[in-house]
Amino acid sequence: MSRIGYKTIVIPEDVTVTRDEDVITVKGPKGELSETFSPDVAMNVNGNEINFEPTGKYDNKMRALHGTQRANLANMIEGVEKGFNKTLKLVGVGYRTQLKGSDLILNVGYSNPVDVKVPEDIDVKVPDNTTIEIAGINKQHVGDFAAKVREIRSPEPYKGKGIRYENEHITLREGKTGK
Repeated sequence: MSRIGYKTIVIPEDVTVTRDEDVITVKGPKGELSETFSPDVAMNVNGNEINFEPTGKYDNKMRALHGTQRANLANMIEGVEKGFNKTLKLVGVGYRTQLKGSDLILNVGYSNPVDVKVPEDIDVKVPDNTTIEIAGINKQHVGDFAAKVREIRSPEPYKGKGIRYENEHITLREGKTGK
């Protein structure tokens, strides 16, 4: 039984959820999101509450689909109401970043700067030259873009240099001791 799938979603007052066959659209103060949902899981709306119930045989595939669809809709509602944020830190001597138009330029120890194109639905801010703030209404897009930027120079385990999430802890290893 999916514990997440049976949880009730409460719709905030400033958010509207509409369903047109398999497409669910969520509108809120930050924007609008649409996604196609499987017809195998029934969505029941009672006032400002939404519940999901499986319609077919409750096997492993249905169990996973049930919880996933409920979580996706909850994330859509949270995104159009509050939005999602990720903060990245550049750690290393000479590591810096800047934003030029819709390009994020990273100087992270390579011979040439790395240019990353910022997607249209993502807002990127660079408050100082070692901090990147990524924001958007789609949780998956924000997380994917943050992971893409982090992958350019992921933290190494000996000195801890690289691009890391704001509260990420890197366990440092001991280097060679020599004789």
